[in-house]
Amino acid sequence: MLISPPLSRRPGTELQVAAAAVSPRTIRLRVLAAGPPGSQSIPLDGALVDDGSSQQPRFVGVGLERLAVGEFRVSVARDPLRIGVSRPDGRVVQQLGVDAASGALWFDLGDGPLLGMGEGGSQFDRRGSVDRMQSGQGGYELRTHGGRVPIQWLVSTDGWALYIHQPLGAFDLSGPRGRFDPPEGSRVPLDVFVVDARDPVDLMAEWARLTGRPELPPLWSLGYQQSHRTLSGPDEVLHVARTFREKRLPCDTLIYLGTGFTPAGWNTQNGEFTWNPATFPDPQAALDELHALHFRVVLHVVLEGRRLTGTVRDPCPDPPAPGATGSGRTWPDEQRVSCYWPIHRSVFEQGVDGWWPDQGDGLDAPSRLSRIRMYYEGAQLYRPGERPFALHRNGYAGMARYAAFLWSGDVYSTWETLRTHVAVAINAGLSGIPFWGTDIGGFVPTPEYTGELHVRWFQFGAFCPLFRAHGRTWHLRLPWGWNTGELGPSEVASYRGGAGNPDPLELHNARVEPICKTYLALRYRLMPYLYTAVRETHDTGLPIVRALWLHYPNDRRAASRGDEYLWGRDILVAPVVEPSAVARRLYLPEGSWYDFWTEEQVPGGREITRSVDLETMPLYVRAGSIVPMGPVKQYTAEPLDDPLTLVVYPGSEGRGTVYEDDGHSFGYQRGEWMRIQTEWHDERRRLSLRLAAGSHMLPPTPRRIAIRVVPEARTREIVFAGSPMEIEL
Repeated sequence: MLISPPLSRRPGTELQVAAAAVSPRTIRLRVLAAGPPGSQSIPLDGALVDDGSSQQPRFVGVGLERLAVGEFRVSVARDPLRIGVSRPDGRVVQQLGVDAASGALWFDLGDGPLLGMGEGGSQFDRRGSVDRMQSGQGGYELRTHGGRVPIQWLVSTDGWALYIHQPLGAFDLSGPRGRFDPPEGSRVPLDVFVVDARDPVDLMAEWARLTGRPELPPLWSLGYQQSHRTLSGPDEVLHVARTFREKRLPCDTLIYLGTGFTPAGWNTQNGEFTWNPATFPDPQAALDELHALHFRVVLHVVLEGRRLTGTVRDPCPDPPAPGATGSGRTWPDEQRVSCYWPIHRSVFEQGVDGWWPDQGDGLDAPSRLSRIRMYYEGAQLYRPGERPFALHRNGYAGMARYAAFLWSGDVYSTWETLRTHVAVAINAGLSGIPFWGTDIGGFVPTPEYTGELHVRWFQFGAFCPLFRAHGRTWHLRLPWGWNTGELGPSEVASYRGGAGNPDPLELHNARVEPICKTYLALRYRLMPYLYTAVRETHDTGLPIVRALWLHYPNDRRAASRGDEYLWGRDILVAPVVEPSAVARRLYLPEGSWYDFWTEEQVPGGREITRSVDLETMPLYVRAGSIVPMGPVKQYTAEPLDDPLTLVVYPGSEGRGTVYEDDGHSFGYQRGEWMRIQTEWHDERRRLSLRLAAGSHMLPPTPRRIAIRVVPEARTREIVFAGSPMEIEL
């Protein structure tokens, strides 16, 4: 490897720099201790798709005037070490400085909001914060901001980003320049990626280039997920499932907590894999009946320790004995994936559909990613070709390429928590965590927890990738739970600082269930739109929950909004996060928009006030959008004969797509998918349809498609067989 001569005159602090072009938009800078070429390497933590072996580092000498490195120019000065990154036209991308003694890194912050940096922490704009980047539920203000998943990917709305791959340290963004401090004694190697992308879409594509493109989760994981806590017995398990179907409340997944975190869960003890006979006396019969009702079953598991190493395909030097179930009472500091994963097998082979890996705050960063990878690759050992599902509490850069879901941890049921989580969702998406959600209703109940708060949280949850209700006093997390007069098992004694049961007078609120049903139906109607956005995430790295800045980079008002977001490309979501709200102030970017509920056309480029009642969360659709919608299903795989509906929002030229695959296999990686490209010609009022290149029709063939142009009520039905069509409307 070609590197520079030492860049400091102080003995013992000599540093040298190597630069390599990753792409026309990204350059990699490595600061190393003085030594012969190849004598130092960057620690491998699994985050990067390419460890750098395919890149060709260039010599960076002291005082050189803008040495060409790919599409960049790099200059270096010493005492203190300074590295300038610019473009051939002289435009400066970034100015960095390194303290040779401590390894501290300085960098320019620019003027725009600073975003990304993982889940949790100070929200929305990171500017002004000092962040220890501590992982887990002890990281930062758990009750309102949730667990912390630090990812050292700093995004500026000025059109640049920094990824400090190694080492893991702390950020100080409170001054005129940013500062990154590595752990004491870990000043080098310093591995930094500088991204220059004036279009935010290109910037997110660079993150996917570095850490991997998100893989597709199973379609059922995007449906509603109902979580359980303390179970009174097998009758309650089946009663909840049957009630969903009897009330025609759409739901795909039932999740069962482990015993230990709750008095009576699915297993005998946290971390063990034996069924609790008090709740599941005949687990196979229960699984069979739940599957017959078309529910997926997900089980909660925990793992502690410090290190989890290797992969599921490695040999295990000390394999578990036949019938071993694991132990929730003792965890070694270091475990091998290949020895731990097989303990899941007996339960998995009974028909369990997915996993909820909890805990793990003490795992180091590579181990957090190893755990995520384990649940992705391990499941495929036993069910080849089937997309796995796992819901994690901890994560790391690169987790999206294992289709990992993340939830925000044990937050409190308060309005401030709901308000904060809108921004948390946006920053998680910008950090390469596209499949994110929160506990609807908040995990720890407080006196603030009312039917109104639950409804507002449920509305927000319907427009998060993970749509799951969970928490203590768990009966209130059921859509019908607020009109039973009962809390369900009370589990607040171990929590302090404002925790407490809701007001009993709130437990006869008949308005909650029908509102939840409305948003459940809307989520399932929008499933074709959502799944198309999920495929776009795979193709481009763009998140599903999108900062307005991603599509309106030149609009400073849009860039500064952390209280609303785009759901995919075309739908703007403005959650109501204040109690007793009768109006919601929100910003519409440039162009023309439609109120989703009234279908009134509204000009953008301004703030508006939208009146609201409890039933209404403001939603706006961009003019020119062609939104695919389906029928209301009780579960995502329900076979219905209703046609796909394309809803056209006129007022601008527009393009869209409808994506489908089988929803459960990896056939999409082999080209087994369908994408219908749509185009709206506004002046001529014509809609054209055609198959995308490389795409082919999927059953049923031909397709019945209903088309409606807003605000007209009538629809026109066509038959699409794959040949290009143009319809006058």
